[in-house]
Amino acid sequence: MALAHTEAPIRPRRARRLSGRATSYAVLTVGLVIWLVPFVWMVLGSVKTQGEILRRPPTWWPQAPTGENYAQWFGPLDFWHFFGNSLIVALVTVLGNLVFCSMVGYALAKMEFPGKRILFGAVMVTLMVPGVVTFVPLFVMVSKLGLVNSYPALILPFITAPLGVFLMRQFMAGIPDALLEAARLDGAGEWRIFRSVVMPLCGPPLATLGILTFLGSWNNFLWPLVAAQTEDMYTLPVALSLYSTGQNATDYGLLLAGSVLVIAPILLLFVFLQRWFIRGVATTGLK
Repeated sequence: MALAHTEAPIRPRRARRLSGRATSYAVLTVGLVIWLVPFVWMVLGSVKTQGEILRRPPTWWPQAPTGENYAQWFGPLDFWHFFGNSLIVALVTVLGNLVFCSMVGYALAKMEFPGKRILFGAVMVTLMVPGVVTFVPLFVMVSKLGLVNSYPALILPFITAPLGVFLMRQFMAGIPDALLEAARLDGAGEWRIFRSVVMPLCGPPLATLGILTFLGSWNNFLWPLVAAQTEDMYTLPVALSLYSTGQNATDYGLLLAGSVLVIAPILLLFVFLQRWFIRGVATTGLK
């Protein structure tokens, strides 16, 4: 009898738990579908003709699929040239952020020097400054240095980001000081400690910083539009905007096909590094 009385209240609790879990899954599924619909529409629209895209009422599935939109990108528009420009700019920007943000983050987290708190406060303040505020002064400086319409003009302004410094500093602050002291007792200098002890432990935040930096550089539109003044220096977002939008009309099929080509590398990058990205977001700031 006592066992029956004990099991009685357990079953309603278990049923409520299962019901809550099912509700959560249902809500998440609906949210996933809503999030995926624009991307599915983009992929399907990229193989439609201009007339079918503009048809009312709209068609969901392509009635006459065509690869003409992709053929234009890989043919007359020279997609691989713009892809190469974007890839060079993104990879060098990512490499610079991984190196310099890690160095600054290590100094702020594990080294003592005058003005350390002020410097970290300045980094935090710059996180709140909108990019448009520094846009004109940055262009004037790049112009005075004679770097307009070159790779340095597209890369150097973003070679180190305050968010990256903050991310690396927060993770490195959680590394035990005893580990670094043991390395110093063995005769290791600060550079060797940074290179051989600290950096091997920073896989998750480095992956997170790399993905975020690559995403920002790959999708950057306004600065390359101004800094790249000839066709040979255009990046993919700039080429996508200029070639798919005419003076009087927009070629939506070309625009959607270009959007698919721009998004595909980002999705592949996240698929390969998602485990590290999630771990980096979850552990940053934890001690």
